[in-house]
Amino acid sequence: MHRIPGHNLPRERLHLQTRKYGWPGTAICLCISIICAALEDNQAWGQQVPTASPPSQFLRQASATQDVAAADTAADDPLDNPLDNPLDNPDDILNLADESLDSLSTRDVVVPAMDIEVTSVSKQASTVGKSPSAIFVLTSEMIRRSGATNIPEALRLVPGMEVARVNSHLWAITARGINSRWAWNLLVLIDGRTVYSPQYAGVDWDVQDMLVEDIDRIEVIRGPGGTLWGANAVNGVINIITKNAADTQGLLVTSGGGSELLHQSAVRYGGVVGEDLYWRIYGKQFERARGFHPVGAADDWRMARGGLRIDWKPGFGNCNHLTIQSDWYEGKAGDHVSWPNPSGPLFVRNFLADTTMSGHDVLARFTHTFDDDSDWSVQMYYDRAFRQLDALRHDLKTFDLEFQHRFPLGDRHGIIWGLNQRTVNFDLQTDNFYYIHNPAHLTTHLFGMFVQDEIALVEDRLTLTLGCKFENNHFTGYEFQPSARLLYTPDQRRTFWAAWSRALRTPSYMDHYETSTDWYDFAWDMFYRYPSTTDYQPEEVYVYEAGYRAQPTDKFSYDLSVWYSQYKKTFAWDWDADGWYYDEYGNYIDVWPMVNGTDTETYGAEIFGQYTVCDTWRIEASYSFLQIQVHSWPGVAWPSEYLEGDSPHNQVRFMSHWDPSDTVQFDLTMRYVDSLTGRGTPSYITGDIRLAWVPNKNLELELIGRNLFDNHHSEWNSSWPDQRDSAVRRSVFARATWRF
Repeated sequence: MHRIPGHNLPRERLHLQTRKYGWPGTAICLCISIICAALEDNQAWGQQVPTASPPSQFLRQASATQDVAAADTAADDPLDNPLDNPLDNPDDILNLADESLDSLSTRDVVVPAMDIEVTSVSKQASTVGKSPSAIFVLTSEMIRRSGATNIPEALRLVPGMEVARVNSHLWAITARGINSRWAWNLLVLIDGRTVYSPQYAGVDWDVQDMLVEDIDRIEVIRGPGGTLWGANAVNGVINIITKNAADTQGLLVTSGGGSELLHQSAVRYGGVVGEDLYWRIYGKQFERARGFHPVGAADDWRMARGGLRIDWKPGFGNCNHLTIQSDWYEGKAGDHVSWPNPSGPLFVRNFLADTTMSGHDVLARFTHTFDDDSDWSVQMYYDRAFRQLDALRHDLKTFDLEFQHRFPLGDRHGIIWGLNQRTVNFDLQTDNFYYIHNPAHLTTHLFGMFVQDEIALVEDRLTLTLGCKFENNHFTGYEFQPSARLLYTPDQRRTFWAAWSRALRTPSYMDHYETSTDWYDFAWDMFYRYPSTTDYQPEEVYVYEAGYRAQPTDKFSYDLSVWYSQYKKTFAWDWDADGWYYDEYGNYIDVWPMVNGTDTETYGAEIFGQYTVCDTWRIEASYSFLQIQVHSWPGVAWPSEYLEGDSPHNQVRFMSHWDPSDTVQFDLTMRYVDSLTGRGTPSYITGDIRLAWVPNKNLELELIGRNLFDNHHSEWNSSWPDQRDSAVRRSVFARATWRF
């Protein structure tokens, strides 16, 4: 599974002139200066703002989206009568950001966009307004109203995220460039459990699924997070957080079907034992139809899964919290496969096959809270992932143990530190000409420690966060990833932040122990073989980023971020002039080992804004710009310059949420994605709609249309010989959800 840009490589060596681009850093500094100047001139920000208006209808309409208990609570919202509202002063609302999250959850108030809860930035409870990072939060309500049926579809809503569907069950997903079907610079977690594959450091998105209704929020950090989360948190961190079992009580049944998602059904039931032990179980299954391909696609996809969650707070005072989770899945996905074959006359083997996927995981986490500023937790999980396509079989087992401790030090320091150990067992089998794994059986160990200090330079105004992650891994030994982040909050409606980070993409099993073979080159009468090497070193990135977010009025908020990244020692292929040989079939094999042979620059900007037009209508819009430049080292024969065209330069998204009445909801999403010049994928504009009828708190009926602007469009043209891409079809889907 090497990252091969194409096939039929020309024999001659390539010599590319290294280019230098000095203006991106200057442009970023200029943008920051303009923002700072605007802040200085705009003195009206510090003045009192008018009394907060009543919440919009779609925010009050909890009966349509939450469980029965939550709906009954929302029906008695005291803010429906402004005269009886005890929080007439907007400062009272904004000051809630300084209260504990437990007290926030008990207040019936409409908090600004700055007060959305997050935990991924600092591994502790905080808010968006107090996060020195480019973070975006997908709430359960946003996911529901988008009509998303899986996690990749939900991630399309995040500004700056690159989500390209390869076929019905494969995706290429990353943030801030260097995308790939096996995007290796993005760390993905589900409730603190790392789900990227240790085989190639990417994510198998077709098995990262769950009951969408159980998702509490998805926190997406665009930019490095290696200081807290470790290696491979280079371009971003996606943390999928599911709901506490106490919030999913009762019975939920959902079922639907359509033209592409042929059918999908799920059942969930939650209960309680005593007064403090809550549990839920669920089951889900679906089947998706094939995508579009001019000569026919074979990528139909079927999956079933189930799981449980237990949340228990033993003892007095709710100071202890035990969470136990477990999931199981099994499924098949069809593929049209073309593999190199050592025998002529065409030297290729074409066949239809199913990729078989199965796995299970178990997670346990115990947290003891001393007070609002001090706690400790221990977490362990076991994960097994199995995949098989014809003779290619992967069986990976991961065991992870983590400890974390948070405490204050004096009046100005907040310390958080932790330890972790991870063991991975690789059991890989291949009996074909395409892939070679050596060794096929391997056990690796990783040990890590992190420490971070949040320093209040000026109380409630200026905060400096310093931290570093130290790791010792099987492939490259000792590594470190430091960062420094500055947060300035002149008042509770504005936040300015800036950061510098060093992050690493450490080699995976694929980079050290796997060899792949490309198609036969009839022009040169040879096969090309791409061996990995144990000399491959970590890819480093140095990131400079800054951002500004604000909510100038109760109806309007926006978020701007800019960045510049310098990648060092990124991958390339170099011709081994003495490495050629004849294999046992008499074929001439030309050898191109994977090496550290390029440096890469990326820079860009992301902006997101939302505006509440009236109580029943809200609109959102985002724009992201990205530029990538790959610079070859002298003497490298085949640099990875194709990466410059594997990410869109421009992306635009627009969403509208409108409630024509108390029982009807209408949602519109439109997206523009620029062309992928490296893959010959044209730009496209697409639109989705969702029409829902919610007659009462127990029933919801939805009609969802996707990709309505054309019959089909391609999002990713794959050059890999193992599995065929397919275009995304126009589709319609209807769904009914019952809650009891």
